[in-house]
Amino acid sequence: MNTKIIKDLMVPLEEYATVSQDATMYEVIHALEDAQEKMDANRYKYLHRGVLVYDENNKIIGKCGQLDILRGLEPKYKGMGDPAVLARAGFSIDFLHSMMDQYSLFSSTIEAVCDKAKSMKVRDFMVTPSEYDYVEESASLNVAVHFMVMGHLQSLLVTRAEKLVGILRLTDVFMEIFQKMENCCFVNDI
Repeated sequence: MNTKIIKDLMVPLEEYATVSQDATMYEVIHALEDAQEKMDANRYKYLHRGVLVYDENNKIIGKCGQLDILRGLEPKYKGMGDPAVLARAGFSIDFLHSMMDQYSLFSSTIEAVCDKAKSMKVRDFMVTPSEYDYVEESASLNVAVHFMVMGHLQSLLVTRAEKLVGILRLTDVFMEIFQKMENCCFVNDI
């Protein structure tokens, strides 16, 4: 799996959707939609599933994916933890359902929730990257796989000499590995 480095698979920063930290959830969704329309279908098989968030100095300070947008629609999720992690920790599906009832999660109509999207700022529901969200562009694919698996990450921010230059998406990593496996199996079957 060592043949490619991260630089070969990443989406360059200038080709990825970005929004200001002051953008509303509505603007985030439209930025994502616009980015998907502008994508080079010859280079990228899969649509973007998130945006990068920049501050007043144009420095990337966060990521916001589809799941983050959904979590942002119900602020009570903040601080509750990841339901998948809770399930893996041994909490039953009944317990997870009871949490929904107990905390009145998504008790508003979808229309009321959508109205909130017009005023909610991305800075309030984005994910602020930790040191584990970054990887050097010259690192091997093995390193990326390890970071993504251990961190349950959908993407990694790619750096060159501590400067952000791109984003490595799980879907691109998976497809690279899938293609390698397919080639190995096909060659061995002959």
